[in-house]
Amino acid sequence: MDLREFLSMLLKHWLAVVLCVIAGAGLAIALTAVMTPQYQSTASLYVAARTPGQSSGTSDVLQGSNYARQAVLSYVQVADQDKVLDPVVQELGLDMTAAELAQRIEAKSPTNTVLINITATDPSAKMAADIANATARSLSKVIQEDLEKPDPNTPNLINVTQTQQALVATKPSSPNFFLNLAVGIVAGLALGVGLAWLRSVLDTRIQTTEDLRNVTGAALLGTIPFDAEATTRPLVVHEDPQSPSAEEYRGLRTNIIFSNVGGKGQCIVMSSANPGEGKSTTAANLAIALVDSGRRVALIDCDFRRPAIARYMRLEGGAGLSDILVGRVQPVDVLQRWGNDNFYVLPAGRTPPNPSELLGSALMQDLIGFLLKSFDYVIIDSPPLLVATDATVLSTIADGVVLVASYDSTRRNALAAAANALRMVDSHLIGTVLTKVPPKKIGTYRSGYGYGYGAGYGYGYGYSPSGKADERSDAGSTVTPTRALGAE
Repeated sequence: MDLREFLSMLLKHWLAVVLCVIAGAGLAIALTAVMTPQYQSTASLYVAARTPGQSSGTSDVLQGSNYARQAVLSYVQVADQDKVLDPVVQELGLDMTAAELAQRIEAKSPTNTVLINITATDPSAKMAADIANATARSLSKVIQEDLEKPDPNTPNLINVTQTQQALVATKPSSPNFFLNLAVGIVAGLALGVGLAWLRSVLDTRIQTTEDLRNVTGAALLGTIPFDAEATTRPLVVHEDPQSPSAEEYRGLRTNIIFSNVGGKGQCIVMSSANPGEGKSTTAANLAIALVDSGRRVALIDCDFRRPAIARYMRLEGGAGLSDILVGRVQPVDVLQRWGNDNFYVLPAGRTPPNPSELLGSALMQDLIGFLLKSFDYVIIDSPPLLVATDATVLSTIADGVVLVASYDSTRRNALAAAANALRMVDSHLIGTVLTKVPPKKIGTYRSGYGYGYGAGYGYGYGYSPSGKADERSDAGSTVTPTRALGAE
């Protein structure tokens, strides 16, 4: 995960991170409030080696100093032992054992010194000072009378002096509110980042173009931005040709044209893994964009279960493909011209009881072959691959399939299953389209040979001098497409 992906992860899960930080800070404040204040006081001892007398030379002094420094390290270990602390318990009348008192005592010696600092901690500031001073006196006595003077008839070699009395603390040493707050915030931040990372790892939704490529192994043909008005204004290439969405559909058109290296008529199936991922909207807008570039296009709605093309195009959908496949009508009877002689739409018609059988029939193959003689492109809106076998059947008689996925909605395993279904029947996966992408991400997701849009997004094919798309006043009329289909 690089820095950009990491920051993107944090941005996506920022609320979880913020809540964890707030929770960590709140917990730190709560714990600080209920913790019993503790006070600390420190007493200091100075340990010196005795010299024999005035005749002692420099070497004797130096040896004595080295001996004292070495001895101090051992004295520190003795400070919390029963021999030192039992007299402290008796002197102060403490209601605890020497072992319990040892938990409140800490003895340290600064490096390369002969000092011993004894720090006592207690909920009472006065008691902390009393314990530190009493422990210092007791340790001094043990050192001089027991450790360094085993024989009463010989002078001891060490002299211990208390150089600093433990004073009563004016404020508690703990809890430290600001330190605890900082620890709580850092801990909450770490938890939040970890939670965001875990959610990202467990989240199998398609969120990047790399996800699409890794799952399908196919090229990215286009990224379509999210449009809140898509349900009420699906034909954005026609209705709002200067919008970023329209420009992205034109970029998709360009990539589709480049994918047709042979330049012959091409039948393309538009499908997705599951419903609601934008395949029908993409199919309709792609068809319009191709027509705007001067291509002849036939758009067929093969989704008998949830037909949408007739509704999007505002056409009569009572008769259509199903009527052709059962032999009730001829193609010229139900093909409806939309806009001009270059664009015809074939609605799904009535829902048949056996959609897969009809779509895989010889009549369907004959229909596609018939249309390819008159049109440059035949765009098929098929059902989702994981809902029915219709799309798989259609893919075997088409030149290729464009797989549509929805940003932050389509699951990787579902998309992988859809791509695998196409591979199982040796279908050609032309590429993928990612729909409903947040507009701010479009720039980073733009496909390899797609192009950006200029100022105002006001350029492209099929525009009048005013910058608006050509008006299609006769859109929706049913005609006999004699010139388009080559009929006499």
